[in-house]
Amino acid sequence: MNQFFVLLIFCYTITSCNSNEIGSSKDVNPQAIYFDYKIWGDEGADDITVMLQFRFGGANGTTLVLEDPSKVELDGVAIKADSSKMTGAFYEVIKPVKEFAGKHNIVFTDNTNRQYREEFSFQPIRLRTTVPAIIKRGDLVFELNGLNPEDYVRVLLTDTSFASNGINRVDTVRNGRVVINKSDLDSLINGAIHLELYKEDEKPVKNGTAEGGQLSITYGLKREFVLKAP
Repeated sequence: MNQFFVLLIFCYTITSCNSNEIGSSKDVNPQAIYFDYKIWGDEGADDITVMLQFRFGGANGTTLVLEDPSKVELDGVAIKADSSKMTGAFYEVIKPVKEFAGKHNIVFTDNTNRQYREEFSFQPIRLRTTVPAIIKRGDLVFELNGLNPEDYVRVLLTDTSFASNGINRVDTVRNGRVVINKSDLDSLINGAIHLELYKEDEKPVKNGTAEGGQLSITYGLKREFVLKAP
């Protein structure tokens, strides 16, 4: 089983592998604030988490609490500060997936009342058909909704053997079709298989300070099936 990738996802979505120290926005130059915007979820949880952090010292820097008049809003609603030992200071909103599809905006106001508006769209991926409980070895095709005509999806297939590396890669998806060739399955043993498909979108913020920032959106789905010989 590819435990490294599971650990990587956990680190990325929960701790971000960054500093958890906490500072105040009033103590730093607004142009030195880095925007760390993360949106993630999965089909099984039915919710989307929006976590917004502001850092001094770049992508791995100290997290900041926004002091008045600084604030951050999601779709026009101000978000209250929160913090934890693991993540430092953050601003979080949790929404049902079915209510969150569509266009959104994040607006950060600095301590000079200058605003930075970031717009994004969210569309959950969905399987068009049911994954059978038992699948014979051969080319596997998974059809998805919620993607562009040409898009990219991370594919993770793991079995119950700790000696197996499984499959962990980013595939090009055309017209919603993810294809796993028969030969790719040689890295998996017969038996229970865990499938994960993730749409990952990471890009620099369009409207940031001189320090910049990043917006990442990750959404996935999971399935189980039994792989057997033809």
